[in-house]
This record gives sequence, structure tokens and C-alpha cells, in this order.
Amino acid sequence: MTDRPDAAPRGPALQFETDRGSSRPFWIAIALVGALVAWMGSGFLFPGAEPKNEAAAKEPLPPSVRVRPSQAEPVTLSYRAEGQALPDRDTEVIAETAGTVIEVPFSKGDRVEPGDILARLDATRAEAAFAQAKEQRTNARREFDNAAQLFERGVATNDRLSDARAALAVAEADVASAEEAIGNLVVEAPFAGRIEALPASEGEYVQAGATISRIVDNDPLTVAIQVPQQALSRIREGQSAEVSFITGQTREGRVSFVGAAAAAETRTFLTEIEVANPGGEVPAGISAQVTIPTGEAKAHRVVPSIISLDEAGQIGLKTVEDGRVVFHPVQIVKTEIDSVWVTGLDDEATLITLGQGFVRDGEDVRAEREEGTGQGSAATAALPLDVAEDTP
Repeated sequence: MTDRPDAAPRGPALQFETDRGSSRPFWIAIALVGALVAWMGSGFLFPGAEPKNEAAAKEPLPPSVRVRPSQAEPVTLSYRAEGQALPDRDTEVIAETAGTVIEVPFSKGDRVEPGDILARLDATRAEAAFAQAKEQRTNARREFDNAAQLFERGVATNDRLSDARAALAVAEADVASAEEAIGNLVVEAPFAGRIEALPASEGEYVQAGATISRIVDNDPLTVAIQVPQQALSRIREGQSAEVSFITGQTREGRVSFVGAAAAAETRTFLTEIEVANPGGEVPAGISAQVTIPTGEAKAHRVVPSIISLDEAGQIGLKTVEDGRVVFHPVQIVKTEIDSVWVTGLDDEATLITLGQGFVRDGEDVRAEREEGTGQGSAATAALPLDVAEDTP
């Protein structure tokens, strides 16, 4: 085969050589990894200096509370209880004999005095019974006299004399009963008071024992209260008492009775307060609040919201003493609308009024004076306690 004369001549053959720049990133990565490892290990090979104490984290400050000074004051202790006003006497006047009512001089609501006639009964039957009893007594006396004469002569026996004596005694008793029945035809008021009920009316026939009227005497009034056994030692007869009735009227009274035996159901003692009630202005049966002064004590006046409980459930107040919380068990001796009086604190105390629920007994605190305590100005209220006290 011959070469074609028109074939193009061939050039030199292609050759591929390694690019020197292509290996450069690999060595750069190796160098960076080595530098990173060396930097991380430098902390072990060349440890740095310990941080200075000033650079260390600061300890947290003690919690902050608001306080105010409190001064004990004399306060009158008292016992309070709810009771009911009862009349001094409340009696139903009854008819002691049967008969027809012929007169009722008073009406319901009238006041009567002892001996006033409340009702008068018809005397026809009673007088007839009295006359009959007297005749029977006359006959019985005659029989007894005859029996006695015959017995003296020896004609009559002792038994006959005894029977005659017994018959005379029965006749005497019948006369006395008939006479008493006549006296009972007039029904009188046993004491002064007000007629609360008058069921009897003129023309009505009443039996013995029927109610003629009901009389209430509410001067003085008797206010009955129940005293628990814990407070019994503070109550005694003769103590003065203030009684406020639900009608808005107020009266002074005295303790007239203190029970010696407790009610089995409630363990309370009946106590009565006698209250003068001239003219019966205060009605009986209404509710009343009794306040009995029982002595004096020095106590602190506080708002109920600052009273706390300890782990044992005892109520008390938290104070600040030398920058530390102190829990004082207290006893409530008097209550008012917006405050209470407590004992158990020193005469002078620094009470925690805000933040007492977040601190415990014995814990260090930062005390800040409460504004409006009357000591120092508002500018000193935010100062620590030891600074505020020394500030004029």
C-alpha cells in the first residue's frame, strides 16, 4: 500500500506532566492541622498563671428585707363573745280554777305592775260550792260533837268518834278549797312587766291550768354567752362588761353568773351579764356582742400580713437583730379591723415587713428601713439599717 500523496503530515505526540500547583493545598492543610494541635497542647506544656482572687466570682450578697421599728404599748385585754339578750323573767300566768272570763282589763302590749288584775272569772259556781262546803262542815261538826258527848257517857264507841272526827276534817278541807277557788277567780300580775300574749278573752270558759296571759320583764336584761374552757380563768363575777346590741344600742353591764360545769357537747361554760334596761328600750331575744375587759399588757400593734409560721406551725414574727433574722413566737391578745396586738416580743423590736417569707431564722440579711415609719426621711429609707439609724 502506498502513501497517499494528499495525506496531511502528523505533528508531535501529546505528553502529560504533573501540575506542580495541584499539590500545594494538601501541604497547607497539613500545616494548619499541626498548628491547631500545637496550640491546643500548649496549655498542658505551658500552663498559664492562676487567676487572681480579685478576678474570682464574687459571693452572693445576703437577701434584702424591709424593716420598721416597733414599740410596745399598753393595751387593754378583753374577751369578746356573741350572745343573746334574754328577759329577766318570762312567765305564763295561768288560771288556777275553772270559770267563765267576765273581765279582761288590759290589752296585749300594756305594761302592768304587781297585783294588777289581768282577768276576772265568774264567781257564781265558786260561791255556790263554797256555801255547800260550809253547810257540810256545819253538819260534820254537829256529828262530831254528838259522838264526843256519847263517848264521854260511855254510850258511843271510840270508832264512831274517830269517824266523826275524820268527816269533820274532810269538811274543813272542802271549805278551804272552796274559799281558795273564790280567791283564784281574780287573776293578778305576779310582777311588773309587759303583756306579750293574752289568749283569754271575755265570755270564754277556761279550765284550771289554761293560760290567761304571758308577762315579760326585760329590765334588767340578761345576756347569755358561752365561755370556752381556755378563757374561763379570765372571767369572774362582778366584772364590768360592754354590751353592743344588734340594734346599735350599747349598754354597760356586769357579769352576774359564771357556770361551774361545762356543757358536755361544747366544753363551754354558761356566763350571764346583767344589763340595766329602763323602760324596756332594748327588746329581749336579740343578738348582742359582749366585751369583757380582763386586764392590761404591753403589746405590739402589727398588720396580720407580716405574721409568719415556723416549721412547727407556730405563729410568730420575724425581726432583725445584728443583721440576722430572729423568729419570735407571739400570741394575739386583741384584734381590730386592720391590725392585731401581739405579745412575745421585746419592748423594742425591728420587725420585718417585706420579704419575711423568703428568709429563715438565723439567716443573714440586709435590712432596709420601710418608708413612712416616722423615723428619718424618705432619702434614708433605702439605706442599710445601721446607717439609717445614725442619720439625723
